[in-house]
Amino acid sequence: MTNWTRKALLLTVSAAAAGTLTAVGAPVAHSRPAGPATAPLSWGPCAPVPGTAVPAGQQCATLRVPLDYRAPGGRTVDLAVTRLRTDRPEARRGTLLALAGGPGGSGVQRVAQKGEALRAATEGAYDVVGLDPRGVGGSTRAGCGIPEADRHLVTLRSYPAADGSITENTARARRTAEACARDGGPVVRSFSSRNQVRDIDRLRAALGERKLSVWGHSYGSYVAAGYAQEHPDRVDRLVLDSTGDPDPARVAYGWMTNVGPAVALRFPDFAAWAADPAREAEGLRLARRAEDVQPLFLALARELDRAPKESATPGVPLTGNRLRQALHGSLNSDTAFAPLARLIRSAQDPAGRPVLPPELAGALPDEDASLTMAVICNDVRWPGPDSGYARRVAADRARYPLTAGMPANISACAFWKYDEEPRPTRITDEGPSNVLMIQSLRDPATPLAGALKMRAALGERARMVTVERGGHGMYLGSGNACGDRAVSDFLVTGKRPGRDTHCPN
Repeated sequence: MTNWTRKALLLTVSAAAAGTLTAVGAPVAHSRPAGPATAPLSWGPCAPVPGTAVPAGQQCATLRVPLDYRAPGGRTVDLAVTRLRTDRPEARRGTLLALAGGPGGSGVQRVAQKGEALRAATEGAYDVVGLDPRGVGGSTRAGCGIPEADRHLVTLRSYPAADGSITENTARARRTAEACARDGGPVVRSFSSRNQVRDIDRLRAALGERKLSVWGHSYGSYVAAGYAQEHPDRVDRLVLDSTGDPDPARVAYGWMTNVGPAVALRFPDFAAWAADPAREAEGLRLARRAEDVQPLFLALARELDRAPKESATPGVPLTGNRLRQALHGSLNSDTAFAPLARLIRSAQDPAGRPVLPPELAGALPDEDASLTMAVICNDVRWPGPDSGYARRVAADRARYPLTAGMPANISACAFWKYDEEPRPTRITDEGPSNVLMIQSLRDPATPLAGALKMRAALGERARMVTVERGGHGMYLGSGNACGDRAVSDFLVTGKRPGRDTHCPN
């Protein structure tokens, strides 16, 4: 008998003796929250979300949590929380927490974008809730004072120099780590997945819920799996959407090294689109044959390495590495193929002034850059600076030229100073069988190979739905009716496929 089985049996006997046993599929009891007492939330109107129409009835609140859970009575930080209540109270099962990706994604913004669709897809079974993790959006933020030149996505992402050298990357990585050690302070040191898990449990208590259902997307799926591992009796139904490898030795660092093969696997989808005769009328057909698109792209990137092209953003030229990063971002969704093709066409035009994607048109704010680095560095100890990065980058560049060695390169984490030794959560098959995973076959960010590692770690706790397409973020994001239906049915009824299953495109 597993530890979980023993625990579940004791809980069942105890609940039955008290007359509170809940039938399978019945609404979850909400009257006796588990865990430490937390003050209830005070809900009010939401401030506008830039670029997003806030759904009518969406409410916002602030949750105060300990800065350091080793000193729970000490300094606190504030977390921004949002809620879209069910429009069918009679059908309400409980609360569904939507966890955004990143690190750095906003749960408040995700509910503003997806809340109404999620409420409709789940037939009003849930109040939909999101939170901004510490360091994100409307929550307490902090920065390291990272210089502006080091806060561009193509410097944070550590693309090697045009000749493959990582000398500049190494200096930048050391500089960033030293800035965070010197000026980041205790708030930056608190940015971690483990603290997100702790904060989620405080949120659950403040909501007055014994259990939460959770939909985790991308990095949010790792946090969701960690929460279910730490608190298996406080999770009702769990959806992991586009998931990375949970191996504690490969968290964060392993996710990055997976990007090279993931982009290589996804690129043919874009190549087929860009060679389709249907693109001719749009002026976006890049080649007559799909197999010619990659050589064209690589040649253009090398040309921009030698001679960056002035863009529509003054002072921010289109470089080879900005083109490579634009490719990586665009592979997340087929809807981004046309803007990427336009960027390539404009770069090929001697008179063109390419319009850069917003995320590449300037430096990230210091708080955003610091948060992204701090989470991945605080979560797990990365290989040190003398562990052979140059050799690994050279091999990665040769094998996966589309990403030019970036996924294997050094980062600030190689020089990171730790407040406490990282202890990544090990995901296991100990826990209730209440997990549904959904994954595309060709995900450029969290590839299927990594998701299969999560699936194997969860064992009989999980079932997995794979979707016959490329892209990142499948539920309510890919347009695949089969995949959407599988997740919605699970959230509404608790029913999963009897075994792992596949959805055609």
